Amino acid sequence: MHQGKLVFAQLMLYLPLSTFRCCVADHRGEHKVKDFSCLDQFFAMAFAQLTYRESLRDVEVNLRAQVRRLCHMGFRCQTISRNTLANANATGPWQIYADFAQHLIGLELDAAVYAFDASTIDLCLSVFAWAPFRSTKAAIKLHTLLDLRGNIPSFIHITDGKTHEVNVVDDLVLEPGAFYLMDRVGTAVLCDQTGVLTTHQSSKDYPTTMHRVVVKDVNGKRLVFLTNNFALKPEMIGDLYRQRWQVELFFKWIKQHLRIKVFFGTSENAVKTQIWIAISTYLLIAIAKKCLHLDHHSLYGIFQILSLSMFEAIPINQLLTPPSTNSASDFEPNQLFLL
Repeated sequence: MHQGKLVFAQLMLYLPLSTFRCCVADHRGEHKVKDFSCLDQFFAMAFAQLTYRESLRDVEVNLRAQVRRLCHMGFRCQTISRNTLANANATGPWQIYADFAQHLIGLELDAAVYAFDASTIDLCLSVFAWAPFRSTKAAIKLHTLLDLRGNIPSFIHITDGKTHEVNVVDDLVLEPGAFYLMDRVGTAVLCDQTGVLTTHQSSKDYPTTMHRVVVKDVNGKRLVFLTNNFALKPEMIGDLYRQRWQVELFFKWIKQHLRIKVFFGTSENAVKTQIWIAISTYLLIAIAKKCLHLDHHSLYGIFQILSLSMFEAIPINQLLTPPSTNSASDFEPNQLFLL
């Protein structure tokens, strides 16, 4: 039963605390830490994501304005200082939040069609010198395997901007019977063939027969794809690859709605900490959406509503339930009508 918890605290109830504490312990995240715990850091950065804060000063001002409610939000600390948060982001192991995000990802693994791609996040070379990309630009790359049924990432890996996607494929743990989409095409099938790999190294790595499908994309370009599935019709293979556009939409959503355009710190540790906590926040909302059966809302819509309601004491499912369209329900059964 709802007991008047703030919306922020209700959302954080979906955070598996035992797993979070294990991640902290594995990386000794609270070694010599006295007041500002890793959970406090996570809550502060998650709050920044959920309410679209633009800087550490912005986070500090907003949370200090609600200092009497910090304990009701789940914070152990009595106040939030931007210097303390900046130091935690710069020195606390970012691997804590990477491991935690991977655990949250694991909670959603129940689909059989995945799309794999990478997206580059541009950075200023003079500020982020640790992430060189080109002669005048710095960048990091977000490699993502997206579960197409729920548009939930099932694998995420962060590298420098120069790393090609093919170098990350070997890190994927493949699910038997699942489909992994590595490129996007149209559905115009030109040919459907069976063959084997002929070069020395490729035939050694994969000696069995393969299914070769040639398609034409929307621009008329001829593309060739190989699969080890012979049960699917070539048209279905084309349709599957067309679904891969969902991963492009995911990257677009991430860049538009998560706070990874403006970074609160310039070190590699601070940047990766912010990205992994942003991803974890996204996943917590996706998990809440699933658990509360909020199928009528998009994740973007949920973010927008929650961003204005963090300090409300109303159940999330009630907050996100559309108002009734039946005007008659607004009246008591025995209410008299004036004509």
